[in-house]
Amino acid sequence: MTQPSPVSDDNMHALIASRRSIVELKSDIARLRRGTYAGVFALACALTLLVSLVIVTVRTWGERDMGLANGLGLLVILVLAITGGLLVGDNRNVTVTDESDTRKSLSISDLRFNLEVAEDQRLRLAASTARPVHERRYAYCDAIPAEIERLQTEALRYRRWHNGFQWLLILCSAAIPAVAALYDPPQPGKGLLIGLGAAVSVITSAMGYYKFRERSFNLHQTADSIAQHLSALDLSIAPYGDVDEAQNLMRFAEAVELLRDEQRKREQQLDQPHQAQQGTV
Repeated sequence: MTQPSPVSDDNMHALIASRRSIVELKSDIARLRRGTYAGVFALACALTLLVSLVIVTVRTWGERDMGLANGLGLLVILVLAITGGLLVGDNRNVTVTDESDTRKSLSISDLRFNLEVAEDQRLRLAASTARPVHERRYAYCDAIPAEIERLQTEALRYRRWHNGFQWLLILCSAAIPAVAALYDPPQPGKGLLIGLGAAVSVITSAMGYYKFRERSFNLHQTADSIAQHLSALDLSIAPYGDVDEAQNLMRFAEAVELLRDEQRKREQQLDQPHQAQQGTV
């Protein structure tokens, strides 16, 4: 098996520049999308408010003076419409500066095309700057602590979501009988009881759909398993007690990739509907 040729500094700098260009293009595309979505949302709010004002005015015609409310509502509608129009118009194009310091305006379709070209260039540069296998395995091993930290952080985030929803569920469930006992007859606490019941239903449905506790447990389990393999590699104990360090690195990479693959499969299983999960068991 032939080893790749040494990587030159020029090729490495070109690869880094290509990756930076890809990141900047993705950031520009995301910014254009966010601005467009914000503009569309503002226009939708303006239209909704206008329809609401018309309906309320028609239903209260001759019974209530809606002049002040309509005036303020129309002012808000005008502000939302102008803001939405400006956001949609300004986010059709983005001004960028190329390598020759020339400023030009690009649409989102142009950015996507440039992104495809940059991705293709990155792949060609990556193929020409391939490093030897042992170097890639050392780099992989050095990147594992960051992967463990990412898994633990994500697991902690899901755990916090689970605990927060659990406390909300407990408080809402405890408030329902308290409000029912406080307001007897139910009025005016009927609306509050309806809101608490709806909150309990929404919280229960969200916890059952997103499965925060299961995701946190799986992520913690994967992070602990990878950390155990990393400690065994550092201490040169089983299954990494071989004298040849290259063999240890190969076994470590295989074990970690197997754990990550199992984690991805568990995440996919959690994303499936409940009926599909029963069918796969």
